[in-house]
Amino acid sequence: MTPWGQQHLLDRARWDADVLRDFVRCYVIASLADGGVGAGPDGCGVLVVDETGFAKKGRSSAGVARQFTGTLGGVFPSQVGVMAA
Repeated sequence: MTPWGQQHLLDRARWDADVLRDFVRCYVIASLADGGVGAGPDGCGVLVVDETGFAKKGRSSAGVARQFTGTLGGVFPSQVGVMAA
């Protein structure tokens, strides 16, 4: 497996950020639709977004650096990830 497709997407591909935003918004709203039986306002679904830190040893993972993470309670070699549920 090569990184060429990802590099093309991030560096050379042409795409419209507004169109992508609108597409993702519609996708998320449709995914949260639950017929009014959810726990959110007016019975709709709830999307929870949270960041968390992961302790890391070594330097082979992307984004590993000495950084503050509340999960570990200080500055440690870690990687921060964003979760959506």
